[in-house]
This record gives sequence, C-alpha cells and structure tokens, in this order.
Amino acid sequence: MFNNKTVLITGGTGSFGQRFIARILKDYSPTRLIVYSRDELKQSEMQQSFYHPSMRYFLGDVRDKHRLKTAMRGVDFVVHAAALKQVPAAEYNPMECIKTNIMGGQNVLEAAIESDVKKVIALSTDKAANPVNLYGATKLASDKLFVAANNISGAKGTRFAVVRYGNVVGSRGSVVPFFQKLVNQGESKLPVTHEQMTRFWITLDQGVEFVINSFQRMQGGEIFVPKIPSVHILDLVEAVSGRREYEVVGIRPGEKIHEMMVPEETAHHSVEFDDHFVIRPPITFFEKNINYHKNKLGEEGRDVADGFEYHSGKNPHFLTVEELRQLNETAL
Repeated sequence: MFNNKTVLITGGTGSFGQRFIARILKDYSPTRLIVYSRDELKQSEMQQSFYHPSMRYFLGDVRDKHRLKTAMRGVDFVVHAAALKQVPAAEYNPMECIKTNIMGGQNVLEAAIESDVKKVIALSTDKAANPVNLYGATKLASDKLFVAANNISGAKGTRFAVVRYGNVVGSRGSVVPFFQKLVNQGESKLPVTHEQMTRFWITLDQGVEFVINSFQRMQGGEIFVPKIPSVHILDLVEAVSGRREYEVVGIRPGEKIHEMMVPEETAHHSVEFDDHFVIRPPITFFEKNINYHKNKLGEEGRDVADGFEYHSGKNPHFLTVEELRQLNETAL
C-alpha cells in the first residue's frame, strides 16, 4: 500500500522510526519517505545510513503546527511516533510531557486533516490503559484525541487509528541494554524495582509489522492491540546475566508492578481477532454502520467475554528464560 505513496513519520530518528523506515525501503517503493524530528544530529547520522532517493528530512517539533503542515503537503500516510516517553522524567517535568504528547498530538491530527492525509496511525503504550503516571495519562489523552479526530475529519476525510503495545526489546531506554551494560561492567547483582513485576514484550520488527498491518486493517477509530507474550522480571535478569542474582531497589515514580493493554472497563467495546484485539470507539461518528468485527483485510473477530482484561500478569503466554535469551540476542 506504500508503493508510489508519500509517508511521514514523526519522531522518525527514534528506535521505531529507524526500523520502520528500513522496512519500508526494503519492501516498498515510496515516492517520498519523510523523517520529521527535532534532533539535527540524529538526522545527520540517519542520512549516512539511509541514503535513498525517496528520503526527506524535516527538522521540526510536533509542538509547531505550522511546520507540521509544511511537512505534510502531499503526504498520504502518517505514523505519529514522536513523544516524551521516560516515566520518571515526565513526573518531574509534567508540563513538557503534556505539551509534546497531548498538544503535539492535537497539532499532528489537525495538520493531517488540513493537508488531506489519507490515514494516520498514532503509537501508544500499555501505560495508557488505566494510567497511574503522567506519561500514561498523556498517552491516554492522545489516544482519545486520535480516535475522536475521525469525527472531526468527517465521512470523506482523514482516517485515524491507534496502535497500543508494550515494552520494546532493545529500544532506546529499554531495560535490556541497561542490564547488559551492567553485566559487561562486572556487576554481580542487577537492580530490580519489584520482584513480582511483569511486562508485555515485543520486538521492534514485530511492532513495525503490526503497524503496517494496522494501516491495512483500519477503518477509523480503532485502538489496535497485538497479542504478545509477557515476561517476569526475574526471568529477564537470568536471561541477561546467566544467574538469578538481583537487588530490589524499589518502584520508581509512576511505575506499575503489572501493565494493562485492554482494561476490564473497555471489554464491552473490545473485539478479539486471531493475533490482536481491537478496542472500538465508544462514540459514533462519520459512519454509523461501521462493522468493527470485520476489518479491511476481511478478517473477522468476536466479542470478548464480560469482565475480560488483557493484563501482563495474567497473560496466558509468558516467555521462558531460554526464549528471552534467544529473543534478546536477535533483537539487539
């Protein structure tokens, strides 16, 4: 679907952005592939790795709507990946997180509508479901904005959807490179915030694949949630270090013991497909008879049970230590 089309990704110099761009260049023939980000050094470094006739690099911040509109002229598809994501930093700098994640998201969707972009997918996080920290709260607000944007754009306007998934193996700020660094430095015990902690686990390649599939599946207003495994933090310690030696350092500001991607409160809006869930929009807009039980690829889903929740501590699929070790080796 990206052949002879123009694709823009905000925050394109990040871990996801670089892997997404590599995949698009490998499997498709876009007319233009635009990186929109505020870091000139990372853009300069990317230009040395991604030298391709279709590549364009726009310096700009999602807080700047005018610059976004300039970058989106003639764009067909947008991936909104730009965000402030560090949980402790957001707790200490709340307004900066709000300006980027909420107001910046509003700028992206308004610029997309005014530029006649065909489809937009905003990346979210498991922390947006029943949030207990500011980062999660801003992403929940952003999710609501992008879902409701379908109403603003009207029946023939831009279609918006959200992709929500868990921790990405090896991404910038991920715990795996941090643990590996400590092991390489000879640390005998790895720091663990809570012994019972669990997390959803996904690789960058899996995240990219899911976003591409969601572009093909979307009708507008969905929150797409992939079915992915969970990990126990102590299993991760053993997978990285080869031993189960750790030190409990306490939960960081705004941190959960377990994560959620489909809360029980949204079960009556949720549809289960073979490899993912869809949280349907709670409001009716632009077209009253959209069937979210059958997507644009013809895949059919079914309602989840009353009281259903997709919870990292109750996930039926947990990775073993050996599976974690193999996954980390291939993902890093």
